[in-house]
Amino acid sequence: MKNQLLWFLFALCFNSILINAQQKFTLSGTVSEEKSNETLIGVNIIFPEIQTGTTTNEYGFYSITLPEGEYNVIISYLGFTTKSETIVLSEDITKNFSLTDELENLDEIVITENIEKLNIKTPQMSVNKLTSNTIKEIPVVLGEVDIIKAITLLPGVTNAGEGSSGFNVRGGAADQNLILLDEATIYNSSHLFGFFSVFNPDAIKDLRLYKGGIPARYGGRVSSVLDIYQKEGNSKKFHMNGGIGIVSSRLLAEGPLKKDKGSFLLGGRSSYAHLFLPLFDIDNIAYFYDLNTKLSYKLNENNNIYLSGYFGRDVFRIQDTFENTYGNAVLNFRWNHLFSDKLFSNLSLIYSDYYYDLKLDFVEFDWVSGIQNFNLKYDFKHYLTDKVKLQYGLNSIYYRFNPGEIKPTVETSGINPFKLIDKYAFENAVYFDTEHKLSDKLALSYGLRLSTFHRLGQDELNVYENDQAVVFNEDFQIYEKATPTGVENFKRSDVISSFFNLEPRASLAYKLSSRSSVKLSYNRMSQYLHLLSNTNSPTPLDIWTPSGKYVKPQLLDQYAIGYFKNFNDNNYSLELESFYKTVKNRIDYIDGANLIANDAIEQVILNGRARAYGLEVLLRKNEGKFKGWLAYTLSRSEQQTPGRTPAELGINNGNWYKTPFDKTHDISFTGSYDLNKKWKLNANFLFQTGQPATFPSGQYQFNGQNIPNFNGRNQNRLPAYHRLDFSFNYTPKPEKKKRWQSHWIFGIYNIYNRRNAASISFGQNTETRQNEATKLSIFGIVPSVSYNFKF
Repeated sequence: MKNQLLWFLFALCFNSILINAQQKFTLSGTVSEEKSNETLIGVNIIFPEIQTGTTTNEYGFYSITLPEGEYNVIISYLGFTTKSETIVLSEDITKNFSLTDELENLDEIVITENIEKLNIKTPQMSVNKLTSNTIKEIPVVLGEVDIIKAITLLPGVTNAGEGSSGFNVRGGAADQNLILLDEATIYNSSHLFGFFSVFNPDAIKDLRLYKGGIPARYGGRVSSVLDIYQKEGNSKKFHMNGGIGIVSSRLLAEGPLKKDKGSFLLGGRSSYAHLFLPLFDIDNIAYFYDLNTKLSYKLNENNNIYLSGYFGRDVFRIQDTFENTYGNAVLNFRWNHLFSDKLFSNLSLIYSDYYYDLKLDFVEFDWVSGIQNFNLKYDFKHYLTDKVKLQYGLNSIYYRFNPGEIKPTVETSGINPFKLIDKYAFENAVYFDTEHKLSDKLALSYGLRLSTFHRLGQDELNVYENDQAVVFNEDFQIYEKATPTGVENFKRSDVISSFFNLEPRASLAYKLSSRSSVKLSYNRMSQYLHLLSNTNSPTPLDIWTPSGKYVKPQLLDQYAIGYFKNFNDNNYSLELESFYKTVKNRIDYIDGANLIANDAIEQVILNGRARAYGLEVLLRKNEGKFKGWLAYTLSRSEQQTPGRTPAELGINNGNWYKTPFDKTHDISFTGSYDLNKKWKLNANFLFQTGQPATFPSGQYQFNGQNIPNFNGRNQNRLPAYHRLDFSFNYTPKPEKKKRWQSHWIFGIYNIYNRRNAASISFGQNTETRQNEATKLSIFGIVPSVSYNFKF
């Protein structure tokens, strides 16, 4: 019996050795669109027999290592014909796949077998992805396709209302969002003070919004990451497409530099409504223009280079009063290198600039401000095994902040030139991310980011007693500016302040069944830049300032749990997520704070804290004549700045108060229905709890004037916001797939003419001398029409 047991153990160990010694080989390559050679991001490469797979990265590359054998591989991507091939894996294979747009192959068979979606098994959560085609079908004001407006239809995402710039994610401020265009930072995402976004949808390939579970390769913001990639351009044939709308038009050209090896993309937009204003004896001007460019070239099988850029400007002028010009400019050079079929790298050199110029004619001076950064990134993705993927890299950013410079526009203006002190900083980070499949049911993603921030020397820095730039007046029970006790001078190479933060990230997915899973995530993130703004929505005039001696970096801790399910043959998907997050060192402003042309901004701000929590629901219909989603968010967002000592009151008496981004209920629906081959109906509906506001609670008389009396901050709300939008897409010749193709879009924004309140202001009526409330509304019902074409 003993010998039999020994033989059994020997056989078991030998069999285990044979299994582990079984040779493994790597299948790698790229996935692209057949008609243009444009690489595709996030394509599913699935091996259904062994219930495993992978996805393509940001440059369309994939790699997976499997035991030797014959496999059926399925390549699946939304909006494209699913492809199936048999692969005999007896050696390392490089295999490139090309997919065809379903619209181009209406007569071909589309594989609809029951395939397990990788999003159920992967630990990544709190991520929403939108394609350019989806965004273009969403009705928007004046018929202008808008990426920022599109993402506000997702759960957990809102903005400050119509005509406002920026967006808010899970109760966070607009400056807490990292916005990337081809990896370059965009500091202002809006044209014309928020009416349009700076992103040309024709030039966009992929968009992902990370609200939580944010990978360690991202850093520098504590609320979200909006990662946008431009198209590479068609390397097979020359094409153009564009659109003509009521207030703006766009045109994009793309084609090969060398067939199948290199391509270019050039796209431009411009508004022109101001050209018609003189017909109505209006001399005011408001317009924008932008330019997207990209060059791509494949040096060989292992090396690709890219040069991309964006340039945009807004011009707003009121006759004999002022002229305002502002905008972004970015330039990015990237080099993709494949060290092996398992190791992919990307080196990026990035320049980003935000520029603001305000000319005030009536006082004859010019105000210029902005922020510039130079960014070096080197990222690696290592496909170690079929169960372990490792991503790591480094990032260094040099900042120059120009808070403002005043120049006289004429010599006789009497204005003396005045320059606020420039600020400089250096931010560095190293990181690693690991995606680890522990078993068939359990997958884990974990990573760590080590970030450092150095506030570099500047010409002058105020010194205060006890290092307190704000003091509390106990007699009047108010905060006041402290008087500097001296000034320090530094060289540029000096370091004024240094910060060091470890930022762990972790996500876990447990598969309940082939169609459902639960996920958990934790994020710690640091933000070293702050947007100084005392408005609910950021404006072009707002100034970015770095952390330093008196301003601490913001630190986020966020927890999330979610349930995810695909059902009815993946025609529907359901996502439920609950989150809780806290932010340390969120800046707050003392009453009466002046942020404009302030060279001692530390005298009007205090470090507080914020928290937000909520529940998000997203129900999608992914296939069929009707597609769309229904999103609901129940949440709370609050801020608190307690007193630094028992004698101090703090802001709002030290009590928690609602942030301007708190929306208790947020419901949105967007859908499209194919009526027939020529007509498609699109619709949106939004409902949001009114934005928090501070209204007077009473009034008193002083010297014959009625003075309003205010209590706590944000204790009131604007009326609830809601609207319904419709649009119809008409394609005259849907069967035409070559040469000139066109379609029309007829839209009605806010179809029942809801006059939503953008703000409510209080003032004294000059006739009755009584205080009264005045509601400001931006839009009522707005019809639109646009003509779109491609050839």
